[in-house]
Order: sequence, then C-alpha cells, then structure tokens
Amino acid sequence: MACRHRSSTTTLARLAKPARLSPRLTTQPQVQSQVASAVRCFSSSRPSQLKETRCQQGKFTSETYPELKRDPRYGQVTKEHVDYFKGLLGTESAVIDGVTNENATDDIEPFNSDWMRKYRGHCKLVLKPSSTEEVSKILKYCNDNKLAVVPQGGNTGLVGGSVPVFDEIVLNMGRMNNIIEFDEVSGILTVEAGAILEVVDQFLASKGYIFPLDLGAKGSCHIGGNLSTNAGGLRLLRYGSLHGTTLGIEAVLPDGTVVDDLCKLRKNNTGYDIKQLFIGSEGTIGVITKAVIQCPQRPKAQNVALFGLESYEAAQQAFREAKGHLSEILSAFELMDGSSQALVRQVTKKNSPLEGEYPFYCLIETSGSNSDHDGEKLQTFLEDVMEKGIVVDGTLAQDETQVKALWSFREGIPEVLSHLGGVYKYDVSIPLPEMYQLVEDTKARVEEAGLLGDTDEHPVRAVVGYGHMGDANLHLNVSTRRYDERVEKVLEPFVYEWISKRQGSISAEHGLGLAKKKYIGYSRTPTMVGLMKQLKDLYDPNAILNPYKYI
Repeated sequence: MACRHRSSTTTLARLAKPARLSPRLTTQPQVQSQVASAVRCFSSSRPSQLKETRCQQGKFTSETYPELKRDPRYGQVTKEHVDYFKGLLGTESAVIDGVTNENATDDIEPFNSDWMRKYRGHCKLVLKPSSTEEVSKILKYCNDNKLAVVPQGGNTGLVGGSVPVFDEIVLNMGRMNNIIEFDEVSGILTVEAGAILEVVDQFLASKGYIFPLDLGAKGSCHIGGNLSTNAGGLRLLRYGSLHGTTLGIEAVLPDGTVVDDLCKLRKNNTGYDIKQLFIGSEGTIGVITKAVIQCPQRPKAQNVALFGLESYEAAQQAFREAKGHLSEILSAFELMDGSSQALVRQVTKKNSPLEGEYPFYCLIETSGSNSDHDGEKLQTFLEDVMEKGIVVDGTLAQDETQVKALWSFREGIPEVLSHLGGVYKYDVSIPLPEMYQLVEDTKARVEEAGLLGDTDEHPVRAVVGYGHMGDANLHLNVSTRRYDERVEKVLEPFVYEWISKRQGSISAEHGLGLAKKKYIGYSRTPTMVGLMKQLKDLYDPNAILNPYKYI
C-alpha cells in the first residue's frame, strides 16, 4: 500500500442518487481535510494484510529466454577482482561475495531476483558503495576489466531491468541514502539516489512539502530508480513527470567519469540539457548518484471520492467534468473496472463502499490550500455529475481512516492479483477514447483460445484493467493460476501490435528492461532506435552497464 498523506474530519457520506440529490448537497456533511502539520503515514512497507503464499524460486532468466547468450567479451569475476572491491569499500557489509564464499548464495538471492519471481540471474557479487567516489572507482575498474554491471535500486520494477541475466555484478545503491539539503523557501531538495521514496516524502511532510511522485512501492523504491525509469505514479496528473521536476543530476559514466550537473535553478538555458538523457535510461549509459528535485508545497485541504459508473463512456465524461469543475485542485483521477474490484473484495473480504456493483469505478482526489474554496468546487462538481446521470452512486471519505480505505480499493489491486498467482502486467499508454478497449479485446482473445475460466484447467483467472485515467495510462493485468507459455503466445505480440496501431506506448511506466526490449519498434521508429544506440555506444562503448536490456 502506498503512503498516502491525507486526512479528513467527519464521517462517511454516501452520495444521493440524482432523484434524491438536494439542490446544493446541503444535507451532506462537509467533506474536507485540514492538514495543519505532517500527518501519519500509512507505509507501503508494512506487512501485507493478505495471507502470504509461498512462491517457488523462479526460473533463471537464461532458461526462460534461451535465445539469450552470455556475451563472451565480458570477463569472469575472480578472487582478484573481489579483493580489489573489498579493499575499496572497506567493510564486509558493503560486499556480498559469492565468488569465494559458497555460503553467500542465500544472501545474494534477493539481489538476483525480482519481486515477482519472474526474473532471476546468476550474480555472485553484490557491491554497495556509500559515495559517488566509490561508484566512480567501481565502474572504472569494471570498465577496464570488462566486467558487466547491473545498477540496482529498490528492485521494484516489472520488466526485469534491475536484476542480472547472467553473472553481472550488482551495484546496489541502498547505502547512498542521505538527504543532503533542503531549501524550505524554494522547496528544492538534494538527495542521494539510494534514498527510499517514502522516507524522503516523510521528511518533506515535516517541512510542509511533498515529493512530486507517489507510487504503490514507495516503501522500498529508490529515488535513483524512480529517475532511471522515469516513474510516473499517482501524482503525475497534478505535478507532471520527473523530466519536469528534476532540476539537476549527478551521475557516473561507465568509465568512471563523474557528471556533476546538480543545478538548483529552474531556469538554465546554457547548452544541451544532458541530465534528461539519464532520466528513463534504466542505468544503461550511467549510474545516477544524486538528484535535485523541485518539490511543491504540501496541500492543506484534501478530498477523496469513489464513484460507480455504468460505462467507460461515462467515466470519460466524468473525467472531462472533473477537469472543468476542479481544474487546479484535481490531483488524481483513477479508473478501475468491475472485475478488478470484484477480485479485491473476494481476496480481502472487504465490503464494497457502494451499495451496488458497477462495470466501472473512478476514484477522485483533490488537493488544495483553501478548504472552503475546494469544498465549494467539489460540491458543484458532484451536483453536476449526479444530475446529468454520469455517476450512478458514490461515497466520500470523511476521515483519515476512510481516505485510506477508499484508496485501498485502487492501490490494493496489484497485491491482490499477485496473491492469486502469476500476473502478466502491461503498463501502457493509449489515447483515452480507446484506452479500455484493449482490456475487452484482450479478454476476448484469451477466451477464444480457451484459456480463461473458473477451473484449474484454465490458466487464466481474469483479465482486468485499471490505472491513471488522468494520464491515459492503463494497467492491463492478466491474472493467472500459473505462468503458461500458451498465455504468453496469445498476449504477445498481440498487445503491442494493438497499441502500435493506435499510436500508443508499450511502456507508460517501468521502462523496457528485458521484457520489452525486443518490442521497442512498436513505439519507436527505426531512426529513434538508431539514435538511442548511438548514445549507448558513445557513453558505454564496452557495453558494461545493464547488458542484454533496453535496446
């Protein structure tokens, strides 16, 4: 569960249906949140509320992708190399050595595997630097000795971008986790790449500010990983992407060169904006070590509402009305289909906050500075969508517990699906008018193949869609009882071809990694891919950084 800094002050109110709607919602309690100081954070790193199911150790990536072969130009890690790194880093905890110590296998395993147990490498050496200087010396040594390296943050990605494929060295940034500086006047933050997003956001809360990014994995993901994948998350509608909020970056190139571009200015038009190359490059041309982020003031008034709608067309209408009525205070507009919500209720045993069941649900959040002003705007919006019949039923959170409860129906979807078995996840961008059609067409295709059903002989349990409607970002999830090659063949490249025909993006968030590397042509022209390869060859001529992935 992501950390949500929200609170409110009254009790749960159900919206009246149009026939029962008062002229100005005057019979409804006022729905506002007054945040006078930093509020309690509901940590995504807390223990899961679901009963844990033990997954078998995942297959090696090299077995899942037999066409991948270890590049012979890379050297094998030897005792001599290990001794150098131990001498450099100076502490046993900074080096996990499975090269000379066979008993370190269990300690290395978490760095070798992703959290979904879908990707697993053969790494035998994990390095944990504590400074930019150490990162520089590590990369220079690896470059000189042709040792492949995988930069790793919190390891919360979905496409296998942060784990090794073969025996690459893992460069874990977890020890570089300091908040270096924060200007309480400008809201400009300087932070190391290994800082955990939730920890940084809690620090900012104590200063009256907020980090311009919010993710379900904020309890474990790193700032550097967020930048390397250009993570979007729940706040992009309000605060924009990291390309816009990142003012400066420090990074280390594969040859050890330190790129010091820790600019703290919003305006700096002196030459090429090189830092943008590192945002979204997934650690393939350099390792981000520090960043300067423009952080907005923390909202003082917040509201959350959950609606039930009869169609995707109604959801689009509701979004348009929300933009018109709420404009500058609209901070999130999330879409969930009925299938995803049915699974949440089934697994968590939670009762629906609405009286009935609906094909679609929307969660709206507003964030502002004036409770009276925001409350009036929300009141007008609610009156409008109810009278027009766009929204059938709805509920408003009235205290901090209810805010958390409503968000759990959106943020709990990934955890629920993982609890049920394997999940094929597609995090994509599609023009809004056709965004949900992908879910319907994928479900029809899986059904036609005889793979979807309620019994164990059918590998697919459900096909669901949810995501950030405000950003045209859909999460297409195919929930399975087990990973099955037949399912993958039905889904790929069908999903990517479908998206390409509509000029969408096969990766809205999380990047390309290993999973989407070979499909980049569905979203990028040969010219653009060629330019990317030129950049890779320029900055990393020995190709030691994050090999076998991206392009």
